[in-house]
Amino acid sequence: MLTIDGIPLHPLFVHAVVVLLPLAALSSVAIALVPSWRRRYAWPVLGVTLAGVAAVPVAKEAGEDLQASLAQRIGPNPAIEAHAALGDMLLPLALGFGVAVIALLVAGRLADRERAAEAPTTKTWRVISVVVSVLVVLLAIGTTVQTVRAGHSGSSAVWSGIGS
Repeated sequence: MLTIDGIPLHPLFVHAVVVLLPLAALSSVAIALVPSWRRRYAWPVLGVTLAGVAAVPVAKEAGEDLQASLAQRIGPNPAIEAHAALGDMLLPLALGFGVAVIALLVAGRLADRERAAEAPTTKTWRVISVVVSVLVVLLAIGTTVQTVRAGHSGSSAVWSGIGS
């Protein structure tokens, strides 16, 4: 089991997920709804999003190690297994969210170039930017909801005495 001074690393990594993913979701929704903010905040939003998404598989791996260690000591536990299942569902959502944010930033940049060219008949990237914005908002909501569900089930397992 991965530990620091005897303390499992899973809770540390989970805190990165539960802080960074909702922050990334909130900030990505802001730049999806206010296109003029994309130019100014694209890099910070991308950085927080990538850090949050990257924290998910790290937390998942550390959680699987912790789960295996607990299973050896106390046996299988339905609360821990439910938490693990919710965590497994978060990974594809977070990855999709990360890809959508990248797509939004690329489409937004190309839409800005399209506007600068003042080609009134060409609105392809502007339309794509709107569609991707809607996708980012939906995935941000889904990712946040799943983060809360997984986090709540894990904290419930710990605070009810199962994980100790």
